[in-house]
Amino acid sequence: MRCSLMLILSVALSLQAESHWPQFRGPSGLGAGTGEPPVEFGPERNVRWRVQVPHGHSSPCVWGDRIALTGLEDGRLLTFCLDRASGRELWRAVAPAKAVEPAHRIGSPAAPTPCTDGERVFAYFGSFGVLAYDWEGRELWRKPLPMPIVEFGTSSSPIVVDGRVIVVADQDVGSFMLALDAQTGAEVWRVERPEFRRGFATPFLWEHEHGRELVVVGSLQVCGYDPATGEKLWSSRGVARVANASPSAAGGVLLVSSWNVGGDEGERIEMEPFDVFAAAQDADKDGVIRLEEMPDGPLKGRYSQMDADKDGRATREEYEQMRAMFAQAVNQIFAIRPGGRGDITETHTVWQVNKHLPYVASPVVADGRVFAMKSGGLASAYDARSGSPIFQAERVGASGDYYSSAVSADGRVYFVSQRGTVVVLDARADRLEVLARNDLGEAVFATPAIVDGVIYLRTEKHLFAFGE
Repeated sequence: MRCSLMLILSVALSLQAESHWPQFRGPSGLGAGTGEPPVEFGPERNVRWRVQVPHGHSSPCVWGDRIALTGLEDGRLLTFCLDRASGRELWRAVAPAKAVEPAHRIGSPAAPTPCTDGERVFAYFGSFGVLAYDWEGRELWRKPLPMPIVEFGTSSSPIVVDGRVIVVADQDVGSFMLALDAQTGAEVWRVERPEFRRGFATPFLWEHEHGRELVVVGSLQVCGYDPATGEKLWSSRGVARVANASPSAAGGVLLVSSWNVGGDEGERIEMEPFDVFAAAQDADKDGVIRLEEMPDGPLKGRYSQMDADKDGRATREEYEQMRAMFAQAVNQIFAIRPGGRGDITETHTVWQVNKHLPYVASPVVADGRVFAMKSGGLASAYDARSGSPIFQAERVGASGDYYSSAVSADGRVYFVSQRGTVVVLDARADRLEVLARNDLGEAVFATPAIVDGVIYLRTEKHLFAFGE
């Protein structure tokens, strides 16, 4: 009898564990869903429910029978909760932001995905800071933070590690990482990151044979930190100027992907030394470069990045920092083995690929393979341990940009284009095999959540639940 009860309890706990998607890219940030989600679906097929939601790019945070999201409506930033079975809104709370931060023309000030420890929901807005609620919508604590200095807006999502909410705020001036007590909001530790500029990747807890490390991909390098203290343990160069994709892990290695304009060999953006450039362009000879003094070209379009403090004046220091970033940037997907300390660039890289890279969309690992989608609808897959290509830059028949990160479940990989086409690939085939192309009829920027065979997918105007 006791054995039967233990078996029932074990099965119940197992089922309960499958009912969660607690952060961006789900359990452990790996993008791995549970159950058997549908392959073919759309606005009129395999729809369990569809509800209209406020505008935003955050992804569903699922715990038990509830879903948390953030959004912007009537100039107000919201955290709201839906019933998982029906999509019915249960509550919403307004962030007490005095102003809404600027965002990219196709971005959103409600981009970071909420996270949960099961008892509390944590929402991070660059416009305000961090807010904690219980699952009934009662505010538990708030931690105001300065609005980041970056005109594209905040995108990195918070995660919960060992009872602490981890926030990475990489920006053009004053970058930092923060650990807050999940119960009280009190600051546990803070790490200044002045060498890093704007970044949009979500941190990742890497668990391996040597321990656990908090991994943050930033401009030009990726670093590993002690999650208990924030102490930096190692760093590796080989990252683009701006980090968008979040890291992952499989097969005993850490997987890092980044791409940005000006980092590909043969297409690098080169800048002259400041004195040479200023002699030709500093019309009023005041020792700084203003936007109107910039010649037409790729640099002028990135003047706001060069002018780090946004005062309308690019100083010698700001110019030279930008010049160094273009010179040192590396576009690639690469694998790092664990156990390193200090600068591990030359000692712990296992493999690397520098072609056919995604821009914003994070790759996903499924069945021991790394799947990535380059804008334009070009898919690649590599063996996670060795980097050996399964296929490279194969067209999937769904063009356009890809901002939503890839997820997987039941031997399949799901990529979602900005245009709203969900491409489903067979993760086990030894060549590209497209199982379905599902047109949702709306733009998509958010990453899907797959829980117990149901796909929760946010479009420009709706949240869908797809399931057979």
